[in-house]
Amino acid sequence: MSKVITSKKAPDAIGPYSHGNTFGDLIFTSGQLPVCKEKGGIVDGGVANQSRQSLENLRSVIEAGGGDMDTVLKTTCYLANIEDFAAFNAVYAEFFKTECPARSCFAVKDLPMGALVEVEAIAYRK
Repeated sequence: MSKVITSKKAPDAIGPYSHGNTFGDLIFTSGQLPVCKEKGGIVDGGVANQSRQSLENLRSVIEAGGGDMDTVLKTTCYLANIEDFAAFNAVYAEFFKTECPARSCFAVKDLPMGALVEVEAIAYRK
């Protein structure tokens, strides 16, 4: 059975989707934009701050589903500009220090709300 995940810490969905779903012991997240729930918009400060906010939102969804960042198996990371790859990696390494998950990371033409980064993940529940 699948179950919808809703995180009280992550910003509300901007469309007809959930923060994530669980199926068995797996957690599937929607892409997390760098939206600050408290401030109500994309965070300022360029790709580093946006990467950090996206990953914090991702963490909150995974935790709401019963996992944590150590249970992430795979991430898919979208950048508005591939030239931000190194800056994104520096922030990503703060969240995944050892035994990093499998990952795909690529540039896309545009992201919702003019974001510079979006991250989604597959994890497992503890």
